[in-house]
Amino acid sequence: MKVVNLSETNSVLNQYLREIRDVDIQKDPMRFRRNIERIGEFMAMELSKTLAYTPTRVQTPLGVAEVNTIAEPLVLATILRAGLPLHQGFLNVFDRAENAFLSAYRRVGRNVHGEDQLEIVAEYMAAPDIEGKTLIIADPMLATGMSMEVGYLALLRHGTPKHTHLCCTIATPQSIDYMRRELNDREDVTLWCATVDPILNEQKYIVPGLGDAGDLCYGTKIHLSDR
Repeated sequence: MKVVNLSETNSVLNQYLREIRDVDIQKDPMRFRRNIERIGEFMAMELSKTLAYTPTRVQTPLGVAEVNTIAEPLVLATILRAGLPLHQGFLNVFDRAENAFLSAYRRVGRNVHGEDQLEIVAEYMAAPDIEGKTLIIADPMLATGMSMEVGYLALLRHGTPKHTHLCCTIATPQSIDYMRRELNDREDVTLWCATVDPILNEQKYIVPGLGDAGDLCYGTKIHLSDR
């Protein structure tokens, strides 16, 4: 599995990352969503450089021009709900792509020793056939890697993609190691991240990170157990 860390090269991406982390700017949900979306657009442009292209001819008012255009069918997938703005950024660039949506959430259970154990539960998926296509999965926070893995494996029930791009805003060394291990370091998978943060705390949140991306995008959610 190839890993691309876009923050290893300075670019305007740094500005978007600074703003989504800033506790004062985070108070504006619309700006937070838009910055996540812009990260998706930036990442999509970088990713587009790796795709296959074919020359096409187009009639202009004054003649015929030859333009290289993407020759791969694309499927954009995301994990609800936090992934929606990042997904939209990719869709703004790859506007002809098919789309897939999955639900996944964290649930803390107990293992055989009576200890807390985090698991990812997936309940919903709407996806096209992905056989032989280029699959792009967008999920903003790659903390443990478990949600991304669950989503990826669920999508494989709809076919075998030509290549899969796993795309996130912030990853951790632990999540990268986990994905490499669980996916057997597959050569047909590339992991893209805007940056890598060093710490995963006991609650499995990224530090310094940015907080709960879903809540910052769409507001605090109510857990039924809280009622």
